[in-house]
Order: sequence, then structure tokens, then C-alpha cells
Amino acid sequence: METKETKNFWWRSLCSVCCIIKTLLIWLVIALMESNAFWCMSICPLDHWKTISMDLPPDKEPLDWNTRMKIAAGAAKGLEYLHDKAQPPVIYRDFKSSNILLGDDFHPKLSDFGLAKLGPVGDKSHVSTRVMGTYGYCAPEYAMTGQLTVKSDVYSFGVVLLELITGRKAIDSTRPHGEQNLVSWARPLFNDRRKLPKMADPGLQGRYPMRGLYQALAVASMCIQSEAASRPLIADVVTALSYLASQIYDPNAIHASKKAGGDQRSRVSDSGRTLLKNDEAGSSGHKSDRDDSPREPPPGILNDRERMVAEAKMWGANLREKTRAAANAQGSLDSPTETG
Repeated sequence: METKETKNFWWRSLCSVCCIIKTLLIWLVIALMESNAFWCMSICPLDHWKTISMDLPPDKEPLDWNTRMKIAAGAAKGLEYLHDKAQPPVIYRDFKSSNILLGDDFHPKLSDFGLAKLGPVGDKSHVSTRVMGTYGYCAPEYAMTGQLTVKSDVYSFGVVLLELITGRKAIDSTRPHGEQNLVSWARPLFNDRRKLPKMADPGLQGRYPMRGLYQALAVASMCIQSEAASRPLIADVVTALSYLASQIYDPNAIHASKKAGGDQRSRVSDSGRTLLKNDEAGSSGHKSDRDDSPREPPPGILNDRERMVAEAKMWGANLREKTRAAANAQGSLDSPTETG
């Protein structure tokens, strides 16, 4: 027999879902309440959607860098709508890669709100609830205390972002000891900027912008901070990842540019003959984008994870201010156009 408490729970869940449905979220179920009963019907052709998979068959091409950043930015926008647009805010509570559905052109939508929780209101800083979710994605403070905030979702998002960048699963028991937990494996690597290229998915085969990799990893590092207060708001994550997603990386164009420049530099005269040196051939790919981004600071200047986090926060904040300024300038005929 259905209790009043159960009915209220489902009604609250229905109301929260109805309030947050938008293009970045997906209708999975419509619930109708009549005469104290519920009817549920699926209105989404689920076989039309794909999920993010870290276990690819040998004959399947891995996602390219641009697609990964597009998925990350889109998923972040879905969380932003839950956290900032819905009133009261909604905490997803079980954000993970398998809950991100990919439609045409890999457009992401969030699914499965079974564990979603209405966030704190008024002067409350958190909601207390039974610990639920998926191991490997849960924020440490939530796992230990049951205190849930929107920053708990940000942590989970950081894990998913790491999955997209590294091609690793949040928990993988098939890997060697010390590498089975993605966050535990990644954190020491954040301490040394020289090791960051080692975190890129080998399936990318070096086809990614080095500066873009550094920036994406900096965002992930911010999100998985142990202290919830040190994590960014999802709106700042959206700003940063939207920028990265807009920077389309073309490995073919980079290779052609490097080849042309390399050929000119490598022509040397030797007894009337021109020798062409092709010292770029056989590169692992991690050098493949020296020409498409500013040169990075020497290793050691930013070899501390806290410094990198602070740098990424400042970068995200500055980018957001520039975006706002550009929008304001566009809306005013009297505003001068900024360049640079």
C-alpha cells in the first residue's frame, strides 16, 4: 500500500524533474498522478542514444579530442542548469559517465535522476541524506558524512572529465595496484607539469593541443579537490570548458604547418646538394602542437598542484569576465570593440 510519505516523495521528484527538463536534459519518464496512482511511460527512444564507454573494441576508433571537449562542456551545462537555474537547486548525486547519453553528433544529455536530491535552501549549507551513488565518483565529504552539496556533483564531474581525458575508468580492477582508482592515480601526477602529457589517453595518439590538455587537466584538478570549498562552481567549469570546446583542434593542419616549416628549416647545403632532414618523423605525438599554442613555462615553475589550481581558477575567472564584457560590448553601439 502506498503511503503518504511515498506519494510525497514521488511528487517532489516529479516536480523537480519537470522544472529542470531542457535541451541538455532528457525526458525518460512522465509520471501522471490520478486517484493516488502513478502511471509511467517512456517517451524517449533509448536505442537512439549511445553512452560513453572506456572499453572500446579493437576495431572502434576512440573519440577525438574535439568530441571529448564537446561532451564535457555539454554535460557541464546540464549540471549548471540543475544547480543554478532550477529552484530549488537539484543535486544530481549520481553523476557518472554511464549516465551521459550521446545523441546525434555526440550531443550529450543527462539521464537517470533516480538519486537526484533537492539542494539546500535558505541559510542551509547542505542537505543530509543516506550515502548513495557509485564508488569512484562520490565526493569524499559526502561519502564520509552524508552531507550533500552542489560541490559534491562538481567532484563527480571532475572524475568524468578525467575519464574523458585519460581514457581510463573511475575504478578499474584490471589495472596494476595504485592505478585502479583514477583519482588516486591522477593526483600525484598533477604535482609535476612534466608528467601531464602521460595522462592523455594513448588512444589519441598524440592528436591533441598540448595547452588544451594542460587546461583541461587543470579544470579536472580543481573539481576533484578533497575540500569541497576549494572546488569551483559548475558555472565556472562551464565557462572554461566551453572555451576549450570552441578551440577546434585540427591535427592534419598542424602536421602540414609543421612539415612546411620543418622542411624550410632543415634545408642545408652540403657540397652543392640540398639535404632534407625530417627530424619530426616518428614523433610520439606529444610534441605535435608546439606551433599551435604558446610555449609552456619551464618545468618546475608550476610543478605544484595548488599553484596549477590557482592558475586555472584565475584563467577561468578572467575568461568569464571577457565573455561578459564582449556580450556587453556587442549590445551597445557606443561600446568600443576590444581586441586581443
